[in-house]
Amino acid sequence: MEDDYFSSDDDYQCSDQESMEDFEEPDFKLVTAKGPTTQVITKESLLVAQKEDLRKVMDMLSVREHHARTLLIYHRWDVEKLFSVYVDRGKAFLFAEAGVTVDEHRASDSSLSSSIMCDICMEDVPSDESTRMDCGHCFCNNCWTEHFIVKINEGQSKRIRCMAHKCNAICDEAVVRTLVSKKQPDMAEKFERFLLESYIEDNKRVKWCPSTPHCGNAIRIEDDQLCEVECSCGLQFCFSCLSEAHSPCSCLMWELWAKKCRDESETVNWMTVHTKPCPKCHKPVEKNGGCNLVSCICGQAFCWHCGGATGREHTWTSIANHSCGRYKEDQEKKSERAKRDLYRYMHYHNRYKAHTDSFKLESKLKETIQEKVAISEGKDSKVRDYSWVNNGLGRLFRSRRILSYSYAFAFYMFGDELFKDEMTEKEREIKQHLFEDQQQQLESNVERLSKILEEPFDQFADSKIMEIRMQVINASVIIDNLCQKMYECIENDLLGCLQLGTHSIAPYKSKGIERASELQVCWTNKANDTGGTEEVDRPSGSGSSDESGYPSRKRARKDDIGVGLFDLNLPAAEVVDRN
Repeated sequence: MEDDYFSSDDDYQCSDQESMEDFEEPDFKLVTAKGPTTQVITKESLLVAQKEDLRKVMDMLSVREHHARTLLIYHRWDVEKLFSVYVDRGKAFLFAEAGVTVDEHRASDSSLSSSIMCDICMEDVPSDESTRMDCGHCFCNNCWTEHFIVKINEGQSKRIRCMAHKCNAICDEAVVRTLVSKKQPDMAEKFERFLLESYIEDNKRVKWCPSTPHCGNAIRIEDDQLCEVECSCGLQFCFSCLSEAHSPCSCLMWELWAKKCRDESETVNWMTVHTKPCPKCHKPVEKNGGCNLVSCICGQAFCWHCGGATGREHTWTSIANHSCGRYKEDQEKKSERAKRDLYRYMHYHNRYKAHTDSFKLESKLKETIQEKVAISEGKDSKVRDYSWVNNGLGRLFRSRRILSYSYAFAFYMFGDELFKDEMTEKEREIKQHLFEDQQQQLESNVERLSKILEEPFDQFADSKIMEIRMQVINASVIIDNLCQKMYECIENDLLGCLQLGTHSIAPYKSKGIERASELQVCWTNKANDTGGTEEVDRPSGSGSSDESGYPSRKRARKDDIGVGLFDLNLPAAEVVDRN
C-alpha cells in the first residue's frame, strides 16, 4: 500500500512541480511538436515576431516586404488564412483583394518627360518632384504628402490607398515614410508606429497584457483562443475577454457577475423589498413602526399598504377616508419576485465571497509553509523531500479559485437571466442537483486539504509526517479528479446541451494556468531575397530607437531603454532621417 502512495506522489510531483511561482522549477520541460502554446512578446521581440510572419509570406509568394505586410494586415496577420486563400483562389485574386500591385511601373522612369501634369492640383511639376506608385498612377510629391498626412491623422495609416479614382492599390510604405518625413518627421514616426503595432492590434492571436500599470508585454497564442494565460509579469487573465482568469465561468457570465457585484443593482433590490416611494417627493421611505400610516420627511402622509397619499387622521383599524383592502396581484408578485431574486443572489454571492476570502487568507500560508519546510529540512530526520507540501498548496490555490467561480457560474446557469428558454423546469432541477452534488464533493475535499496543510508538521515525528504526506497526496489527487469531472459536466451536460452555443469555458489544466515563455530575440544580418542587398533582420517599419504616436492606453515603463532598442511606451527622443 505504501508503494502505491509513493507512486502517486511521484506522479503528482511531476504534474504540479511548476504550480508555485516562488519555488524552484525542474530543469527539464515537456517538449511537444508545436513547442510552447503561449509566448510573451516584449518590446525587444516585437520586431522579431512580426518578421517571422513576414518571412513566411515573402518566401512563399516571392514578394517584397511591404507587399507581404499589406497582405498580412488585410488578413489580420493570419498566415494560415492567407495561404488558404492563395491555394483556393489563386495569386491574382489574393493580390487584388488586398490591394497589392506587383507590376512595377516605376521601372520605366527613363521614359518619363522632364515634367508632368499632376491630375490632383492640375499643375506642371518636374518629373523628379513626382512619384509613381506600383499601380502606375503618378502625382506630385506635395499632393502625395498631403494625402498621406490626412490618412495618418484619420487612423488609416496601415492601409493608405492610391489617390486615383477607384484605385484599390495600397501605397508603398517606403514612399509614405520618405515623403512624410520631409515635411512632418513626427508624423512619419507615428506612421511607423502604427505599422509595427498592427501586428498586435490587428492580430487575433496576439493581445496586450491587461496589467495595470501596463507591463509593455503582449501574449501570442498558438492554439485555441479560448484559454487562460499568465504573462511574465505574473498576471493571469482570460485571453478571450482580457479580464481576470474566471473559468469555469464563460466570458459573458463573468462580465455580468462582475458588474452585478460592482454596481448597486442589489441595493436597488433591497430598497424595492424594504422601502416604498413617497407619493409626493418619490424618495424611498422605510417603515420603522407598526402603524400603516407612514409620514415622509417632506410631510406627506401615505398608506404603507398601497402607497396612496392620505390624511393624518386614523384609528387603530383604519385611516380616515381611505380604503385599500382590494388585492392587487401584480404589485404583490413584483415584491415577492424582487425578494426572491435578492435572497438568491445573496446565497451565491456569500459563498463566492467566502471562497475568495479563503483564497486570500490561504495565500498568506505560503510564507508560513516555507518556514515550516525550512525547519523540517534542518532537522535530523529521515524525511528529506517536502515537495508534496508545495504541490498540495498549489493544488489548494487552484481548486479554491475554481470553487469561487463555480458559484458565479451556477447563479446564471440555473437562473432565468440567460437560459430561461433553453431548459424546462424539470431539466433545470435535474442538472442543478447534478452540478451541486459535484460542487459539494469538491468543496468538502478542498476544506479537508486546507485543514491538513495547516497542521504544524514541523513539530511532528517522522511517522506522523509520513501520515500527513499520504493525506495531502490522496486529497490532492481526489481534488484534481473532481475538478476534471466538474469541467466535463459543465462542457458536456450543461453548456454542451444548449442550442445557442455562445457560452464556452477555458479547458481545465491540472498543472494550472500556463505561464507564457518569452520569445527569444536574435538579431542577424540576412540578404534580401528580392533585392540582393544586406539588411538587418527586422521589418522596415521598425523606425528609430524610440517611437512616437503610441496609443493612449499605454503607460510609461520604469526601466531604462538600452542602446539599439526602442520602448513601446516612450515617445521619440529624436528623429532619424531614412531618406
